[in-house]
Amino acid sequence: MTQIHVTTRINGDATEFLCEAEETLLDVLRDRLGLTGTKEGCGTGDCGACSVLVDGRLVCSCLMLGAEAEGREVSTIEGMANGDRLHPLQQKFIEKAALQCGICTPGILMAAKSLLEHNPDPSEEEVRYWLAGNLCRCTGYDKIIRAVMETAADLRRAS
Repeated sequence: MTQIHVTTRINGDATEFLCEAEETLLDVLRDRLGLTGTKEGCGTGDCGACSVLVDGRLVCSCLMLGAEAEGREVSTIEGMANGDRLHPLQQKFIEKAALQCGICTPGILMAAKSLLEHNPDPSEEEVRYWLAGNLCRCTGYDKIIRAVMETAADLRRAS
């Protein structure tokens, strides 16, 4: 099979890779680029575990082809922290025990980050709506919602 050459930016870094035409962005990230923080939960776009940002828009990477990343900016969980300094959402998830097994956590964090970039002062209803595409079987949602709400408040106070 013919492989497709893709030039993109991932977590701010210029990146090139070869992929098959039918290969998902999720598979490219994990198997070709070693960015294993993005998880596969369902493979059908129903659970949100594979959520990443593409040009600032939240997408399920299991539903996007790797070739579609051509010329785009992709942000994954690996790019969320700033070196050794965790993103405030990551830190708050730890403080509030808003994670357990970790399969859903990267996708939920990416969705929450996207929400706060679009709306720095969300209501609880807005947080629940924005995260509705992310399923969690371990933690439940109350700790996650509280962590996002408190991070939003912290970020507003800091600015």
